Amino acid sequence: MNWKWLRRMAWLDTRAAFVSSLRHGGKLLDLGSSDGETLSHIAELRPDIALCACDVKGCPEKYPLGCHFERKNLETDILPWPNASIDGITCMHLVEHLASLDNLLAECARLLKPGARVYFETPHPKTLSYSSPPGTSAGSFTMNFFDDLTHIRPISVGGLATLCRKKGLGVVASGISRNLLFATAYPWFILQAPSRKRYTAKAHWLGWSAFLIAEREA
Repeated sequence: MNWKWLRRMAWLDTRAAFVSSLRHGGKLLDLGSSDGETLSHIAELRPDIALCACDVKGCPEKYPLGCHFERKNLETDILPWPNASIDGITCMHLVEHLASLDNLLAECARLLKPGARVYFETPHPKTLSYSSPPGTSAGSFTMNFFDDLTHIRPISVGGLATLCRKKGLGVVASGISRNLLFATAYPWFILQAPSRKRYTAKAHWLGWSAFLIAEREA
């Protein structure tokens, strides 16, 4: 869905609510930007903010026009932005792919302005017990945590909160990430043939992802 429709109703989507809270004309850094789907949504919702992105691979040709992209290893590399230069960071479904979060969290703490916040989202540990899509749909959508072969380990919100505090990032909020429009549409999708939209709606219905928002201490 195009996030411009959420500009007046950002509370319907956990991610959009975070992005909507950033100051006008600020700078947002997306870590683990992958194919740029999240970046495109952010640009739809907040065309006023400057976008930066970082990924060990990435697809910068797909990113919004004007996005500043850097190809870096987030487990080892110091990122090229100055200290206290970023108004908000999004880190969507990255932490479960990393063996160590030390460098990532240290860089988040360094880059954020005092009082600025970072949004993490990751599969909830309960996804370990979810069934993969059945029949010929197997492998078409990640429902069980290990359907994605690049996942290393689940990270609980509590564990992530502990690591954040060690880096000077105070926990502001945590919970289940949902888009309420997709979640409430799921009963209708049950009657439809298997599709990406159906499994996306199911994921939001179940509360497949957890989130944590942390703030750089002044």
